[in-house]
Amino acid sequence: MASFTLPPIHDNPGGAWGPSTSTLPEQFKFKDIPYAPYSKADKLGRFADWNDSQAGAGVNQTQAGVLGGLQGQSAARGPGGRRTQTQAQAFGSGSASAFAYFHVEDEASFSLVDNYNKPTAPRRGGFARGGGRGGARGGGQYASNARGGPQRGGGRGGFVSGGRGQGQRGGRRGWRDWEKNNRTRESSVVISPSWSMLEEIEFHRLAKLRLEVDEPVDLDSYGRLFAYDKTYDRITTKNEKPLQLVDRIRYNTTTSDDPIIQDLASKNTATVYTTDVILSVLMCAPRSVYPWDIVILREGNSLFLDKRDGGPFDTVTVNENAADPPQDPTPPNPQDKDKPAVPETPSINSATSLSLEATYINQNFGFQSVTEGTAVDLAHPNPFYGPDETDPLASCGYRYRLFDLGITEDEDIKICVRTEVDAFQQGANAKEGQGLVTIRALNEFDPRAQGAGGAPDWRAKLDSQRGAVVATEMKNNSCKLAKWTVQSVLAGAELLKIGYISRATPRDNTRHVILSAASMRPSEFAAQLNVSLNNGWGIVRSITDICMKLPEGKYVLVKDPNKPVVRLYAVPLSTFTADEDDGEMMFGEEALGDATE
Repeated sequence: MASFTLPPIHDNPGGAWGPSTSTLPEQFKFKDIPYAPYSKADKLGRFADWNDSQAGAGVNQTQAGVLGGLQGQSAARGPGGRRTQTQAQAFGSGSASAFAYFHVEDEASFSLVDNYNKPTAPRRGGFARGGGRGGARGGGQYASNARGGPQRGGGRGGFVSGGRGQGQRGGRRGWRDWEKNNRTRESSVVISPSWSMLEEIEFHRLAKLRLEVDEPVDLDSYGRLFAYDKTYDRITTKNEKPLQLVDRIRYNTTTSDDPIIQDLASKNTATVYTTDVILSVLMCAPRSVYPWDIVILREGNSLFLDKRDGGPFDTVTVNENAADPPQDPTPPNPQDKDKPAVPETPSINSATSLSLEATYINQNFGFQSVTEGTAVDLAHPNPFYGPDETDPLASCGYRYRLFDLGITEDEDIKICVRTEVDAFQQGANAKEGQGLVTIRALNEFDPRAQGAGGAPDWRAKLDSQRGAVVATEMKNNSCKLAKWTVQSVLAGAELLKIGYISRATPRDNTRHVILSAASMRPSEFAAQLNVSLNNGWGIVRSITDICMKLPEGKYVLVKDPNKPVVRLYAVPLSTFTADEDDGEMMFGEEALGDATE
């Protein structure tokens, strides 16, 4: 027969609510421990606080930490799947606040490294959990990029940040950053402690300058030009043509060594004297990433902008503006005694190797794509070709042009520029400056190598999707293409020919094939590249004004290797002389000679 026994009742005669402590059974040995309810979703706090005088001491405090240490500011599920704070505070409130989880203490030693806005709501498909795949299959999401603008995640790959990423197609900012080589670059010239820095100009200040310049005045022309071979415009990936090694001589003399410029300077023809190669670097300075330097010589009322022999002006960069540009191997550390001081073997896809390869390709493509049977002599012969020279000259014409940089009619600030053209169109009057052509070449090395910048395979995409190839090159080589366009505009060329040249095999940097050639008008191409000539002339005028206020002497304008800054240094007159830079000049000439052989 079922029975029911009443539990014992422990009465408290004192009148207080609850049983007295003297009548409690022995099993209630934790009677002095404060009660602290917790939830399974609460964050784990500290088990014991030995520095809190109000929390007790000894074993009782440790036991209290075990019971109350899980209390924290939990977040329970609310309507619509969101987590709320109100329920957690009510459930977890108690007397064990000494063991609560405090968010501020855990992150006191951390610093903010990324402050871009995370998406608050998906475009469609309901709520997306951070840490999951977020977004519907058919609807994309917008994620804020580094500049604060929307970035399309799109479709099945449109995942929000915080989970498995944004898929392999779109990717996300900072993806696989640990695999990227964020090595700092070295300066193009060693900054001596004896140099004194006079000016420091940030690129964002240079980008705001504007100056309108009228059409130039042609002073004289020198050299011999060959006609451009139109058969190269009909080359496709189906009938590719091998790139040949053509033995020709072409001069790239600096400003101060040019006898024509020296003669013009003796007549006070202009205030500033330079070449189109040097001037294009200065006009496109805000786009540059790699370091460079310009030697400035102030003599009387004249200013000469020079380059160093074997410096960055003698080679062509590759993927300078890519998000992950090519890198050079790490130089050995002489202070590291554990590792031998053996330099790492440079790869054919390193920055220096690719630069020499691109220089070799540009020279030979320009030599090969002209017809030497049709030649036009300009007003004067080549000023750098001596009577003792026997090697054949390359097709090259020098045009000395005068630009007026004066803002008002009273200002007499002119710049004399030696410009170069590579060929002329058949049937045009090249002597009168008509149908002039400049020839350049883009090169593909290995689409899967580090520093390729996500370029598509040219053999598969160049004929069917040329726009995608051009857009990628405009992104990865923005500075190089801008300089080529500015040089064509300065020379007064009607066409800019760009060849697309790839390696015969990705692992061999000595054999190349011509896949295609494109023609474009420099002014129209400048608009596509968003190149502002007025901004470039504004930069030139500002640097001229700064240097003309300085006393006579030698100065160096240096681009910082890792920051968008240019600095102007005052240097001794003996700097960069032949005796001082003999070893450096020989190294540059030998390296360039080895690449062209």
